[in-house]
Amino acid sequence: MENLHPADRIIVALDGMAPEQALRFAAQVKGLRWVKVGLELFVQAGPVVVEQLRAQGLRVFLDLKFHDIPATMAGACRRAAALGAELITVHACAGSEALQAAEAAAVEGAQGAGQPAPTLLAVTVLTSWEEQRLQRELAITQAIAERVPALAQLSAISGIGGCVCSPLEAAALRAQHPEPFALVTPGIRPKGAAFGDQARVMGPAEAIAAGASQLVIGRPITKADNPSVAFAQCCAELID
Repeated sequence: MENLHPADRIIVALDGMAPEQALRFAAQVKGLRWVKVGLELFVQAGPVVVEQLRAQGLRVFLDLKFHDIPATMAGACRRAAALGAELITVHACAGSEALQAAEAAAVEGAQGAGQPAPTLLAVTVLTSWEEQRLQRELAITQAIAERVPALAQLSAISGIGGCVCSPLEAAALRAQHPEPFALVTPGIRPKGAAFGDQARVMGPAEAIAAGASQLVIGRPITKADNPSVAFAQCCAELID
């Protein structure tokens, strides 16, 4: 991952967009290589939006955060991989049996459809969680700093290729899991951007230096007056 072009490290989240808007936006941003399709867009547009984005030459991170019994997670990952999604999220807390089933099914689905094998990314702790609220509302006694590496370790030994984590946990996870284990980090806010609903954030260059493989950036680019310029500025932060 060390020699990746900055544009390959930035995944632009198409959150909050209607299907036609998402396709138009993705086609207009100069140099864009990766996009994230989340729950809202996928529920509205269905699998066809993944195919349409790929037809525009884009690589797709399908962020549906599968969390179910092993057979259902396997079936979902099989279908997602057959669409050509190259990054697919699952919840680490689904457990080792479900994670193993999902990984095997994703490889099978990609091979059957003639697509590249995807990387499954296990979600550890969502970046919107603040520690005291997580412990209080879910009765979890572990600190986030303990829970994230425990879930990452469970994912790794289950054969999952990477994790989604806060950039604040990237350094500790990278020390525990060298590349090619992927660390994809939302909660990225470029210089001057508002935090929004993210509680645990970091700048693009800082996150990469901490060990992140790729960065998910949404509103600082999608809500910018000129998204192409905003995307280029994010890329430039990784070079400076």
